[in-house]
Amino acid sequence: MNSAISPADFGNMTDIVVFLMEVDKLKNVERRTRLLNHGRHENSAEHSWHFALAALSLAPFASEEVDIHRVIKMALLHDIVEIDVGDVLVYDLAAREAIALKEAQAAKRLFGLLPAPQNEQFLTLWHEYEAGITADAKFAGALDRVLPILLNLHNEGQSWRENNITLQQVLSRNAKVGETLPELWQHVVTQLHAAHEKGWLR
Repeated sequence: MNSAISPADFGNMTDIVVFLMEVDKLKNVERRTRLLNHGRHENSAEHSWHFALAALSLAPFASEEVDIHRVIKMALLHDIVEIDVGDVLVYDLAAREAIALKEAQAAKRLFGLLPAPQNEQFLTLWHEYEAGITADAKFAGALDRVLPILLNLHNEGQSWRENNITLQQVLSRNAKVGETLPELWQHVVTQLHAAHEKGWLR
């Protein structure tokens, strides 16, 4: 007996349901940062939710005017490719470069599950986020970078210590946050130096 289950018929929404069931796999992708209670690692779906909420909360502090609804869409879509390629540490520059093509292929496959015109709309938005040129994409990128920093500052530098990260790595890799969220970055830099003094960063 064939144990494979065919997707149920949801009429003209069938492809969307298939997409939603596929992207549910993002809940299984572990990131490097643990939850604040030092328990399990957060997953990429949780990170995307946190990112979207950060966009709503920090929008008044953006250095340029942004379309917050587009930023939230970027937050929810940006890491879907990790279903196929997994999470890569932001400070592992060689791995980040090596995985770029695979991420683009994953985006094409995953968003391609959707019907037109959503498939192209989602894919275009993902590419805009990756390019990081528009005001919306720059703001989204800054939020994506600053959230793990904030988590590390509140859990004794857990993923920094586990991955032997230096103060200079964090400052240089995330410098663009200061261009987009200058007021927040000023406070973050102060906290990063304090974290270094505590031994959370090399």
